[in-house]
Amino acid sequence: MSTAADFRRIALSLEGTSEAPHFDRRAFKVRITYATLAADGRTANLKFRPDEQEMKCLIAPEAFAEIPNAWGKQGWTTVTLSKLKAAELKHALETAWRHALPKTKKTPPPAKANAKARKR
Repeated sequence: MSTAADFRRIALSLEGTSEAPHFDRRAFKVRITYATLAADGRTANLKFRPDEQEMKCLIAPEAFAEIPNAWGKQGWTTVTLSKLKAAELKHALETAWRHALPKTKKTPPPAKANAKARKR
């Protein structure tokens, strides 16, 4: 059973994460916001890819639910903290955090990499 304190501790342990107010919630972000914590501390919203969201909601519907609006269609998912063990929460936060990391210039987009390979 995870708590808001667990959520905050884990999120802030992820490299580059900062916390800021976000309407009636707390936002956690690196380059972009990847998670928000509800004011009551019972739920949080995490940004997954739609395929990740679908998998989480299928495997643990008591813990994960698609937000029922356009944000949900983009992968934003409500997490009921009390339904997750700390390790499960950490994995979910790390997944969302990875999507917020800055894009590196060392890794070209696949289309450009393929175009270079075809020129050789």
